[in-house]
Amino acid sequence: MTPIAEIKMETKATCPYCGVGCGVLIEHDGARISGVRGDPEHPANFGRLCTKGATLHFSAQPETRLLHPELRDARGEPRRRVGWDEAIDTAARRFADVINAHGPDAVAFYISGQLLTEDYYVFNKAMKGLIGSNNVDTNSRLCMSSAVAAYKQTLGADAPPCAYEDFAHAECILIAGANPAYAHPIAFRRIEDAKKARPELKLIVVDPRRTDTAAGADLHLAVLPGTDIWLYNAMLHVLLWEGFVDQAWVAAHTEGFEALRDHVRDVTPAIAAQVCGIKAEDIVTAARWWGQSPAALSLWCQGLNQSAHGTHSGAALIALSLATGKIGRPGCGPFSLTGQPNAMGGREVGGLANLLSAHRELANPAHREEVARLWGVPSVPEKPGLTAVELFEAARAGKVKAVWIACTNPAQSLPEQELVREALARCDFVVLQEAFRSTETAPFADLMLPAATWGEKEGTVTNSERRISHVRRALPPPAEARPDWRIVCDFARALGPRIGKPQAEAMFGYADVEAIFAEHAASTAGRDLDITGLSYAVLDAAGPQQWPFPAGAAVEDAAARTRLYADGRFPTPSGRARFVVPTQALTVEKVDARYPLHLNTGRLRDQWHGMSRTGKVARLYSHVDEARIELHADDLALRGLRDGELATVRSRRGEIVLRAFASEDIRKGQAFVAMHWGRNVLNTAGVNVLMAGDFDPFSKQPELKHAAIQVEKAALPYQMLLMRAERPGRAVTEDAEALVPWLERFAYASLALAGRDDPAVVMRIAHDRPIPVAWLDELDALVGLDGDDCLSYADVRRGISKRALIEDDRLVGLRLAGETVAGAWLRDVIVERQSTAELRRWLLAPLAAPPAAAKGRGRIVCNCLNVAESDITAAIAGGDGFEALQDKLKCGTSCGSCVPEIRRLVAAGRSAA
Repeated sequence: MTPIAEIKMETKATCPYCGVGCGVLIEHDGARISGVRGDPEHPANFGRLCTKGATLHFSAQPETRLLHPELRDARGEPRRRVGWDEAIDTAARRFADVINAHGPDAVAFYISGQLLTEDYYVFNKAMKGLIGSNNVDTNSRLCMSSAVAAYKQTLGADAPPCAYEDFAHAECILIAGANPAYAHPIAFRRIEDAKKARPELKLIVVDPRRTDTAAGADLHLAVLPGTDIWLYNAMLHVLLWEGFVDQAWVAAHTEGFEALRDHVRDVTPAIAAQVCGIKAEDIVTAARWWGQSPAALSLWCQGLNQSAHGTHSGAALIALSLATGKIGRPGCGPFSLTGQPNAMGGREVGGLANLLSAHRELANPAHREEVARLWGVPSVPEKPGLTAVELFEAARAGKVKAVWIACTNPAQSLPEQELVREALARCDFVVLQEAFRSTETAPFADLMLPAATWGEKEGTVTNSERRISHVRRALPPPAEARPDWRIVCDFARALGPRIGKPQAEAMFGYADVEAIFAEHAASTAGRDLDITGLSYAVLDAAGPQQWPFPAGAAVEDAAARTRLYADGRFPTPSGRARFVVPTQALTVEKVDARYPLHLNTGRLRDQWHGMSRTGKVARLYSHVDEARIELHADDLALRGLRDGELATVRSRRGEIVLRAFASEDIRKGQAFVAMHWGRNVLNTAGVNVLMAGDFDPFSKQPELKHAAIQVEKAALPYQMLLMRAERPGRAVTEDAEALVPWLERFAYASLALAGRDDPAVVMRIAHDRPIPVAWLDELDALVGLDGDDCLSYADVRRGISKRALIEDDRLVGLRLAGETVAGAWLRDVIVERQSTAELRRWLLAPLAAPPAAAKGRGRIVCNCLNVAESDITAAIAGGDGFEALQDKLKCGTSCGSCVPEIRRLVAAGRSAA
């Protein structure tokens, strides 16, 4: 008989990162998750996972979890552990006091596209049906609301009409404002597969930067930030001029074309080229490829959405599909790539301040009556609620007095971070429902409620192609953590009697999570997303399914649900799709002599959102291990900066300090900073300190993609580096968490993890004055570098102090102050667990280059198989091409996320040769 401890099980779930919705199999023993692999049967990924998904099990550790409810009795006091009864009673009492004194609009929920659909549903019902306000919004407002508004303005409903299989059928793919090679890697693998199978497929990428996605394109249109609408209008101009518009289809199935035709008449490629900063002939080429291809597909994401005219950017792009009749057929249509794992599910249940359940309209009295009848309440409120930016502005102004935040991190992710933090500090009562105890929002919480997370909860999610997956629970939540839906229902039942609504007991008396799904499915009857034919049993038996799936639908008819609008009928009053005449606005903020650089933001390959999960996995820092700003080499030189030096980055709202690097992928006058880094890894809140809160008038989505900035060299001569390998009985994430409060003491400080199987924490510091000896002593003690067994060196006159700890012939700890040039190779000595027998005499020496005995590897390109850039470039220098690299080093043969970068290294090697 197999011992119980050796029993391994697999549970089906989905990846909790991007909106591709990859299926995963969680490997576990019933008590702890030990591994993860792609689900070969899931139609979104067929077994593939990206670097983030493939390392999920490393993030499923209890050391930094929130395990018990915590409450503070007054601001400024520490929170204390309380039981669930006291926590729920306190939340209900405090919310009821505000509602009874100031009305229902004085409270708000701010929730997340990472919640399961059932969680979303009860949050929405609690605010709109029980409390009587529409003040429930979500971080999906920051990523997808412009796509929602664009779909509704043009096609009539928030319903992506395409599917991933369309990649294999398209003859022209236009990717706009998206870098799927990084942000949606598994979807991009399918595009690469299509290109490999059919080299004649034309790939057009619209992006200010030469991203890994753009590097693989047949045509890269490096437009200036905010000029997308001019590009698509000029492309439509060419389509009209050269006869590619399907006039018969337009006449039969659309309305409003004449007004748009007249609008673009004067938007010639020559004029648009001047606005966009690209060649007119490239605009003509893009339009011809689109017009000549029988099947043309567009994809877009945050580059379009995160704009003060994101709705119209999406509408202008959709117009290219409508004008040529390329929608509802294989390989055709406008396809919005979802930014979060269940932003679609949240939209389906009406989890935004301006939506109602099942794609119903808040402004429609009949729709409000339908929802009220479904929920058993007299009415649902008519007034739209506060959207994300508005909500925190209202809290700062004292209008919102109690806010409940769930599964999201506004103290890192929203624009104008200083104002957001001020709002959280001023709000009378802040509840944070969270799985991790130390997000940037946690210090502002009066009440923290421990939530179950990935691998511990059951429900459903919907991915970008409208496909619903049943997520199963592998393990019970740790300690006192509970599923999100249960926390909300417990709160609603406790709140109801306090605000005169005893019906809350019946409204939220669900026996289990499946009962919530059944109610949600029933609410969709007769709607465009009708899923009355779905249940957990159907999803378990037949696998993930696309909507619509009405009662009576057959699983065997799935092909008929792959695409929408094949019949040319659209869910608008006239049944016709609509053309929209878009604005001609550019970015809200203009560059000028004082702020001369365009700042663009985006994602890294191996991190996600605010890093509350990925930031706990050491190997995910191997590709990029520190926040940085990238500029064109000429812009770097103009400011007297060299690669790796610190720079002050300043906008009209605030400033941050980052390391600056030259990049060949960025045009002059532009800069790039990744959006992930916040106060848990920096001494500032990161790039969102710089971003403005201006938002789109239709979607209310803020312009998180652009700011005007200045960059200058930072004079911070006093340097320090601290590294500590994981200690027995103490996770490296615990050391990192203990170091976070130190970050704000310094003019510049960053935290990162390093390594793979033997992780370490790395703290880099630069200060404008000598670092006090007392601070060094405190830091040494914090990480166990204060013992007499440490090697040490001090030069008081020069302000240099160094300590190194060796255990069992391995360097396990290091602190360099005043001089840090050896930091890079010493990091490799620690994480690679190299012997110090031949290195001991060099450990505290000022050597920028490693001694012969040290084996420095540098940056990791292939995270899955631990292949460094130095390994790859050495093989290329020896004559190896892409296929030989894959054969010898195996790089790029697992998830494939590194394939574009490997190809670039090969091309660079050939060019150098």
